[in-house]
Amino acid sequence: MSITADKPAPARSPRPERITFAQGMRDSLVVAKRNLLRMLRIPEVVIFGLVQPIMFVVLFSYVFGGSINIPGAGLDPDAYREFLMGGIFAQTVTFATAGASAGIAEDMQKGIIDRFRSLPMARGAVLTGRTFADLTQTAVILLVLAVVAVPVGWRVHNGLGNMLAGFGLLLLLGYAFTWIGALIGLSVRSPEAATSGGLVWLFPLTFISVAFVPSENMPGWLAPIAEWNPFSATVLGVRDLFGNLPEGYEAPDAWPMQHPQLASALFSVVIIAIFRTFAVRKYKRATG
Repeated sequence: MSITADKPAPARSPRPERITFAQGMRDSLVVAKRNLLRMLRIPEVVIFGLVQPIMFVVLFSYVFGGSINIPGAGLDPDAYREFLMGGIFAQTVTFATAGASAGIAEDMQKGIIDRFRSLPMARGAVLTGRTFADLTQTAVILLVLAVVAVPVGWRVHNGLGNMLAGFGLLLLLGYAFTWIGALIGLSVRSPEAATSGGLVWLFPLTFISVAFVPSENMPGWLAPIAEWNPFSATVLGVRDLFGNLPEGYEAPDAWPMQHPQLASALFSVVIIAIFRTFAVRKYKRATG
């Protein structure tokens, strides 16, 4: 006669009753390091992330340069190239959303998130670490893109401090959008769906803005939408900080266009607050 017994469930590491902010940050940085090492092992991710913005720079500079009227500069192709770069920079940081969506969806599908659950770590650290890693990757891509833009004709005219402030606004916007990507990645069933879901809404967001053409050139009903677009505030804000606006340029009357740096920072902080809350809540429900 044999006696059988159920196998004991795998032991879990005890989770601290109360995780401090410092512990949560340490956990987030560990997860960020894991994702960065993974990115280094797959350099194609960074390379392909650079191809699209470089193509946009070249195509828009030489195909549309000289055919788009810039207030204060007319059809000057050199003025358009400097005008364009703020839009390309902002578009590049927001397109990191798709990478965040796909990465989190892949981790969910492969069960890596379940492994994190067994560790005594902050619940939100998995998402925060992922967004930190995506932000680091975005910063590298921005740096390379800025170097590539110099031969095309882009220059910074307002000094080092304003240049750093401009890139700071761009990275803040990019970080905000990675939280949107995190929520999308947690809401779909596959990395393929996450990639599509992370991109499909970005095209109207970036093109219905002042990224590539001034709002003055748009139909009367469309211009206010572009001017109140959070993306537009960042684009105009970095153009102003970089000194890429023509001397005779006058910003539209909409509040975000009159105060673009403040509007950009406020929009980004609100997006982070809203989507981080929803993403962490979604993550906790998904992982039990």
